[in-house]
Amino acid sequence: MKEHEPLDRYLKNWSVGDEMRQAVAKTLLAIAESCCAIGEIIALGPLAGNLSAQQGANVDGDIQMELDMRANELIIEELMGAPVAYLASEELELPVPLNEGAPLYVAVDPLDGSSNIDTNVSVGTIFSVMPMKCDKGDAESDCFLQQGVHQLAAGYVIYGPQTAMALTLGSGTHLFTLNPDTGEFCLTASGISIPAETNEFAINTSNFRRWDGHIKAYIDDCLEGAEGPHQKNYNTRWIASLVAECHRIMVRGGIFLYPGDRRETYRYGRLRLAYECNPIAFLVEQAGGAATTGEERILEVEPTDIHQRTPLIFGSRDEVNLLTHYYQEVHPAQERSQLFGNRGLFRSR
Repeated sequence: MKEHEPLDRYLKNWSVGDEMRQAVAKTLLAIAESCCAIGEIIALGPLAGNLSAQQGANVDGDIQMELDMRANELIIEELMGAPVAYLASEELELPVPLNEGAPLYVAVDPLDGSSNIDTNVSVGTIFSVMPMKCDKGDAESDCFLQQGVHQLAAGYVIYGPQTAMALTLGSGTHLFTLNPDTGEFCLTASGISIPAETNEFAINTSNFRRWDGHIKAYIDDCLEGAEGPHQKNYNTRWIASLVAECHRIMVRGGIFLYPGDRRETYRYGRLRLAYECNPIAFLVEQAGGAATTGEERILEVEPTDIHQRTPLIFGSRDEVNLLTHYYQEVHPAQERSQLFGNRGLFRSR
């Protein structure tokens, strides 16, 4: 890989002589083109209209904003010319047919973090490229219920001070930065490696009272700092934009936690498996990190619905592994086993 190599050339070299790879490459270039257009609208802000105007609600009851819908339309428009049979989107109740007989389908969150539009905080687009595995006669809904391990490519585009794309094709995670003068994404970091250790966590602590004992115990011990069982001081971050949180972790490490909680609509988590958790998990694992529900590897979760929600914890591998011990050894009501007791492995006082 050459520094500043354009995305189209990178994908051409990667896909030469392989029809499925060529299909993936064409699809990724279509997504990149749509993201360039989305980025231009975001950069205009209120000059492009009232981007945060409410337009209704999606199938899960989340408010849809003007920019959500415009981003969704731009992605559909570009993918019409790509070898994609169906598009599954956060903004659509059912997958939309694009090109009959095409070998791929795409799952996408067109505009992640849209609640931050008015505050000029980084937002993004998340995408997953899957093989279209249906045989004739299969129910259409079954075509899309594949584990994340079957992803052919995944990535996100972050619209911030720079517009950048994090991309994996299954052999490392790479970063491409948009050159606004040429409209091309160019390679700026290859083989990203998330630091294995961290002292930074991101979670919405306003929900502390709603968490189960696993998460409460972990956060309690983090907040004890160097005097606590982890024997180090932590910093806290929370942006409320999944793409922005992931990008920070890609650059300098950390752990992100969005667990399920006691609220009825959050019981099984809040983030969607197909077009948020799976692509983020694929990117993170390919960068040396880890992604879990707390009890199960994200990429091995068996999907039951295209809009299925799941808890999501990802980031620096050692810290994610530490957190999984809390699921194994701490009772949901926060009763600790001897491992976490006063004389246990993680406590010396």
